Amino acid sequence: MGGVCCRPQPVDFDGEVNLFHFVLLRCVGKGAFGKVRVVQHKQTRELYALKYINKPKCVKMKAVPNIIQERRLLEEIDHPFIVNLRYAFQDDENCFFVLDLMLGGDLRFHLERLGSLSEEVVRFYVAQLSSALAFLHENKIMHRDLKPDNILLDERGNAHLTDFNIAVHFSDRKLTGVAGSMAYMAPEILTKRGYTYCIDWWSLGVCAYELIFGRRPFRGRSNSDLTYSIAKDPLKYPEDVEKRCSRAGLQVLRGLLERDTTKRFGCKPNGEGYQELRRHPWFKSIDWDTLESKEQTPPFVPDNKKANFDASHELEELLLEDNPLKAKTRKANQDNLSAEMQQMEVQ
Repeated sequence: MGGVCCRPQPVDFDGEVNLFHFVLLRCVGKGAFGKVRVVQHKQTRELYALKYINKPKCVKMKAVPNIIQERRLLEEIDHPFIVNLRYAFQDDENCFFVLDLMLGGDLRFHLERLGSLSEEVVRFYVAQLSSALAFLHENKIMHRDLKPDNILLDERGNAHLTDFNIAVHFSDRKLTGVAGSMAYMAPEILTKRGYTYCIDWWSLGVCAYELIFGRRPFRGRSNSDLTYSIAKDPLKYPEDVEKRCSRAGLQVLRGLLERDTTKRFGCKPNGEGYQELRRHPWFKSIDWDTLESKEQTPPFVPDNKKANFDASHELEELLLEDNPLKAKTRKANQDNLSAEMQQMEVQ
């Protein structure tokens, strides 16, 4: 009796995608102005990662152009080793990106837990990530923020590049804007002489070094010390280097961490730099023909019985969230929005 009035509205799966199309599951991460949670599409039962960004916070942090840029870039790309965008929509409060779900956690999480990774594992990731970078560069996109935090593993252990928040299109003109995470920035960014896509190959070198040796190649107590170290310090290795990395592996690290971009691995134009890297003896155990189809067994498989991310995000969501995420019908009147909110609405 009286139960009929409370029956939920049927979901229109033929209409535009919105939050009503998904079941909201656990919260798995948070960034400067957004959070990430696992969702399941109610019709297909597929699991995805939902990244949601609070629009007023975005306006306050002057990040509207970044969000629009990220959405546009992600719409253009689809690659086996990139966390690809599957749906994008918004409500009055948030912008939503529905992305490939990566249950294996990020490499920062695994690095902090394990201290370092074996050369074999790192070689596999470098091969996969170099494939992703070559694809981006071919499409005239520079990532600009490659670091272990932005490399996610799927449940089988394949590496994927994520977070295109400061990625940009490039042309033949060099860029000068300082962007990225300082410890992973190439020297040409810090010396402000202009830079090209070669910066991504340097960042890949810093990541590979850090994953193998458990520390970064260039360090400093202050930003100016770090800048000096990246621009000038010779590349050094820990004392037990021979136990951790083969001579061929060290050659690749040295080639990626080459300050002269005309000699840096990966940087020859028209994809020749990537082909040259593929032919390097260090990669002779990699079957490049089946790499992108993910037929190879990754050398490290994340433990699927444990959460491969910081579980405190979920607790925080339960205990501290004064405005928990739920699907809401949009307000009809969108006329009195600020210019920035209007820009997000339209673009």
